[in-house]
Amino acid sequence: METKKVAIVGYNRIPFARISTAYSDKGNQDLLIPTLNGLINKYNLKGKLLGEVAGGATIKHISESNLIRETVMNTSLDPATPACDLQQACDTGIEAAIYIGNKIALGQIESGIACGVEAMSNIPFESSPRLRKALLKANKEKSAFGKLKQLLSPKLKDWMPIPYKGQEPKTGLVMGGHTEITAKYYQISREDQDEMALKSHQNMAKAYDEGFFDDMITPAFGLDKDNNLRRDTSLEKLASLKPAFDKQTGTLTAGNSTPFTDGASAVLLASEEWAKANNLPILAYITFSEIAGIEYVENKQNLLLAPVFAADRMLKKAGMNLEDFDYYEIHEAFAAQVLATLKIWENDDLAKKFGIEKALGKIDRNKLNVKGGSLAVAHPFAATGGRIIGTLAKLLNEKGSGKGFISICAARGQGITMILEK
Repeated sequence: METKKVAIVGYNRIPFARISTAYSDKGNQDLLIPTLNGLINKYNLKGKLLGEVAGGATIKHISESNLIRETVMNTSLDPATPACDLQQACDTGIEAAIYIGNKIALGQIESGIACGVEAMSNIPFESSPRLRKALLKANKEKSAFGKLKQLLSPKLKDWMPIPYKGQEPKTGLVMGGHTEITAKYYQISREDQDEMALKSHQNMAKAYDEGFFDDMITPAFGLDKDNNLRRDTSLEKLASLKPAFDKQTGTLTAGNSTPFTDGASAVLLASEEWAKANNLPILAYITFSEIAGIEYVENKQNLLLAPVFAADRMLKKAGMNLEDFDYYEIHEAFAAQVLATLKIWENDDLAKKFGIEKALGKIDRNKLNVKGGSLAVAHPFAATGGRIIGTLAKLLNEKGSGKGFISICAARGQGITMILEK
């Protein structure tokens, strides 16, 4: 069976906002609706029946079990457009693009939207097991006295909500705690981390000044620019920040780590025939992708290093070398995580420890995250993939040709890579 080429024909997102700022009272659907409607308006999709919309949020309320379908029905797309929820932590947005892309490649659909959203300002709280059981029992009671009896059974402490901690269940460590171990294990210095953070902000500020983001972002709820960008940051300011995770000997700070973030993004994918029939330009093609997992419970330094495996497998399938790309978009969850990944890719001895025959190669840093990375843009977990695909597709389209490399790490020891070509 001959597969179809998967074209990226559109992109859109709303500005990303640090937690509890511009979108402090907004939920996942609130953020995703203007993102999708912005895409719809930009590419004349109003009333159109698409093959499918896929995406998700890393953290959802129980009432959002059909988040994407419910959101689609609140946009101006044909309400018969099907939709489904996916979730793969920080890989969610790009995994949604692979899902839609595979269906296009197989001829099952001709067009689709991959999206992701995160409303960290309004994540649900957990309740204690004792309180939950009491509430369920109270709901079954028929008399007011019976209900009251069940509601009085939990202790006072059981009524306290349990906030989101972001810990890895099998280790009890948050992502930053794992990355501190990574930084020490691979000897990633504080200075190198801060330099990467500074470069990310500088590149993003320049991109804004050049108007690169003008056609990529739909203003929402009074915000028209990403509000994590720090134009006035410097190495001196970054060096003054205290460690955020390991308070005594740590090197990760609020400056070289991504903050909790609200935001949403979407990309429009299609077959070449559908793009032509709808008078839409082909910005780039998705040609290869790979997902990988890694053991991180015994080897706690490994949590965010699964892209090491994904990149190796993908490059072998593509018959390419790591140096063969015009642009590299590597998600900056933490500067230390990016620097550790690059160090492994560049070093034969380190690569062999991962079972890789030889180093993958050295990336030209001048081609890395040239319009700013997650350290500057910030990181609404499920929305980062769409942001990166859109940015890279636009870069390749403006260049008129070339290849782009994407790498995203995720919780639970997973990682994903992708190749775009023009």
